[in-house]
Amino acid sequence: METQHNTRVLIVANRTASTPGLIDAVRRRREASPCEFALLIPDVTNRQAADWTLESAKRLLRPAARGRVEGIVGGPDPFESVKDAVQQGSFDEIIISTLPRRVSKWLRRDLIRRVEGLGLPVTAIVPKVARMSAEDSLLLAGAAGTGGDFGIGGPRPPERRP
Repeated sequence: METQHNTRVLIVANRTASTPGLIDAVRRRREASPCEFALLIPDVTNRQAADWTLESAKRLLRPAARGRVEGIVGGPDPFESVKDAVQQGSFDEIIISTLPRRVSKWLRRDLIRRVEGLGLPVTAIVPKVARMSAEDSLLLAGAAGTGGDFGIGGPRPPERRP
């Protein structure tokens, strides 16, 4: 009797690690066929902040993944972090979630194309921002000024009141 192979999917995200777009992509991927997920948070300069982001994102991704989401904290270079994770984790495909094109350092560094060069299928989630609220504009401006695309330590989104 053959055992069924679950596809291993590496999710690469930082500030977008718990956004609705990524959560929907994980849900759709899980509905397509059995798979397991690991979330890589690269561009990390502060391990303590990364752990907080990782744990929060894993908790929000878990229902969409219908199970456990492994957590991986990468180093300061996003591409090297992905390359190391792929070499060590036996992944079958990759989902990369970035900030919008206007503010994404990962996109300016051509991260998606470089990761495609690793030979695995890559799904890119790049939000389009047609209209931004003043709050979102400030948030994205702060993200663009951090050390990495999703660098930890940037401004937190303002609390929204109903």
